[in-house]
Amino acid sequence: MNTLDTQYQDLLQDILENGVEKGDRTGTGTISTFGRQIRHNLNDGFPLLTTKKMAIKSIMTELKWFLKGRTDIQYLRDNGCKIWDGDFEKAGKIDGTLGPIYGKQWREWVTIYRDSENRENYKWIDQIQNLINDLKTNPDSRRLMVSAWNVGDLEYMSLPPCHYGFQLYTRLLDLDERIAYYNSNNPILGKSSDYYHEHMDDLGVPRRVVSLMWNQRSVDTFLGLPFNIASYAMLLHLIAKEVDMIPGEIIGNLGDTHLYKNHIEQAEEQISREPKPHLPKLKLNNVNILNGEFDYEILHYHSHPTIKAPLSN
Repeated sequence: MNTLDTQYQDLLQDILENGVEKGDRTGTGTISTFGRQIRHNLNDGFPLLTTKKMAIKSIMTELKWFLKGRTDIQYLRDNGCKIWDGDFEKAGKIDGTLGPIYGKQWREWVTIYRDSENRENYKWIDQIQNLINDLKTNPDSRRLMVSAWNVGDLEYMSLPPCHYGFQLYTRLLDLDERIAYYNSNNPILGKSSDYYHEHMDDLGVPRRVVSLMWNQRSVDTFLGLPFNIASYAMLLHLIAKEVDMIPGEIIGNLGDTHLYKNHIEQAEEQISREPKPHLPKLKLNNVNILNGEFDYEILHYHSHPTIKAPLSN
């Protein structure tokens, strides 16, 4: 069943009914709430909203850009993704980059430390590589985290990160869960009492499920949040495939959760639409998360038409 669209529509309605007017850096003005949450189990389908058509290629291009550690505008433009054009132009940068934003922090966080002789040294930290290593070697760790909020680099960024960090959580699956997962993708097995974990191992069913929670300080609920939901869902799928786990839940903790004033009519239009009964399915191939490469197919995606709205920068 598709509960994602209903959650999202409820969030839009909540902002319209309970939000307060606030100014913002773009000068557009917002209706704002604080401290909301959205969550979705990936077993229920890939979370692309059905109450408006989503720009799937732009979402996936931006995620690849992050994972490659790139911050240049040209990669996005070469792949038909325009969502960062406004921030790039507003920043007035002349080096062709948006500064040390998400990809730089995910893949090449730079830190300075002093050695035993008080000499300054530099260290480059690949948070994604470290995360993959930790998931494989210490999956119950409470330190499975990636941060984009590098305080020392904020002033050099075209835009400080809105979704500023995420955390992973894994747990062992019980036998019934492993059988159910197998049955959802294959011909149905017989009684669960006839099988053991070793049988599931032989069938290639992972032993663990992994979930992802991201934190977001600022949420453009109409345009940005649907992208964030789908992007982190894809990231979780990629991580799960890399570490041989089943993708579980995505959870978004949302800080300043707002609608721009020039998105109100569009939000009301989306609230009025009846969600499609089912979310699409995802098919992944040729995944190389550390190179930022993957092939994907979105299967059985049925949606209402696009709702156009201006992007505030």
